[in-house]
Amino acid sequence: MLTTNGIQQATEAVEQAKKKVNNRHRLGYHIMAPANWINDPNGLVQFKGEYHVFYQHHPYDENWGPMHWGHVKSLDLVNWEHLPIALAPEDACDKDGCFSGSAVDNDGELTLIYTGHHYIDKERDLFYQNQNIAVSTDGVHFKKVVENPVIEKPPADSSHHFRDPKVWKRGRDWYMIVGNSKNNIGRVILYRSPNLRNWEYIGVLAEGNEQLGYMWECPDFFELNGKHVLLMSPQGIKEAGDHFKNLFQTGYMIGEYEYDKNKFGHGEFIELDYGHDFYAVQTFLDDKNRRIAIGWMDMWESDMPTKKDGWCGALTLPRELTLSADGKIKMVPVAEVTQLREKKLSAIENQTITSSYEMGVQGSMFEVEAVLEVTNAEKVELVLRGIENEATVLAYDKSTNKLRLDCSKSGKKKDGIRRVKLAASDQLKLRIFVDRSSIEVFINEGEATMTSRIYPTEPYRSVEFTSCSGKSLLKKATCWKLKDIWNEK
Repeated sequence: MLTTNGIQQATEAVEQAKKKVNNRHRLGYHIMAPANWINDPNGLVQFKGEYHVFYQHHPYDENWGPMHWGHVKSLDLVNWEHLPIALAPEDACDKDGCFSGSAVDNDGELTLIYTGHHYIDKERDLFYQNQNIAVSTDGVHFKKVVENPVIEKPPADSSHHFRDPKVWKRGRDWYMIVGNSKNNIGRVILYRSPNLRNWEYIGVLAEGNEQLGYMWECPDFFELNGKHVLLMSPQGIKEAGDHFKNLFQTGYMIGEYEYDKNKFGHGEFIELDYGHDFYAVQTFLDDKNRRIAIGWMDMWESDMPTKKDGWCGALTLPRELTLSADGKIKMVPVAEVTQLREKKLSAIENQTITSSYEMGVQGSMFEVEAVLEVTNAEKVELVLRGIENEATVLAYDKSTNKLRLDCSKSGKKKDGIRRVKLAASDQLKLRIFVDRSSIEVFINEGEATMTSRIYPTEPYRSVEFTSCSGKSLLKKATCWKLKDIWNEK
């Protein structure tokens, strides 16, 4: 049975660590732990009218380690409140880590379904994994069930990679998918249960090939506009031009699913975001019938300068998913994020740009919304300018229809550039969120997104629009100062 010692000790450790955190890169309106390490979002759910987000958390160090579940909640997806750590690895079912998973509202009982991690030989990274459950009636304090592990081991043809359960209900039955691997090929496997305790293995829901990685982490499966979507985070896909540039990827497949046959006919794997720092995305359906996604806003083996400041890792803004007419997922910030707008810093309409035009910013937490007509220009740039040579650049090349995000002068000196190809158009719509050490770019109302961590040394001073080899028209541009929900000084 669960004891409270692990959670109490972890909570005390975080409280002590908070006192030593350097706030220079701390985010103002994104989900972070109070101190030390976080990665994957877990257990996204709406419970008794409140939004809950859990996350992988190491409360004792700014580096990855034995995973706990950190916890925040919100009434509006904007203003978040830290809650006590929900899970600690202190029981036989999860002694070396409470790995990623999901959450469901089971008739007023908030149920967390997660992976227990167990080392056989830590030095050689030999381990096994199982699936477990913890429950709560108040949404704050959790008790692990006596039936744990509810799934003791993977199917016989599986590798030891067996993690990240995502659970949903259909009719009277609960379904669970788990990230898995067979012969170094990533796949997602399916279980069914009448009661969340007794699980029957159904089979393989989807599997890849040599080109799609050796393991599919953090799977999610849901309906969107009449289609079925499999989201997952493959490990081991090789870089291909402007695609798959990060160490690991997050993307999706769309198709038709037959429950009675466990048959998922789907299309190709498509990347979900084209920035540097976006992984392990999870979604949930809220009471407004929106499919909302949140991801980890970092990437394995990347430079993480905040470790020197006593913390590491953050989550993205909540994003609403829809399906476009051409069968691709579109992502936009949830409507509630407009509540972050504290003050309008500048605005302009119908400004012809022959060379450049500059708007004042003076800050490190702001939103820019811009619409550019690029009929007569070969290239246009939007440059967030800081002191000296610091800058974050968005450049659109009409000849290739590619948008380039260049963070090489804002803290990513190595591998600082990412590109995404857009549909041909004479208009470019951008919505940009800057938050001290992050940038999230939403392009053409969700056609593409680019998410990256950046580390400028000083606040930005201006937004500069530049037109190359011809005129462009800045139809409108507005910049807002955004509020700091954490108020960390």
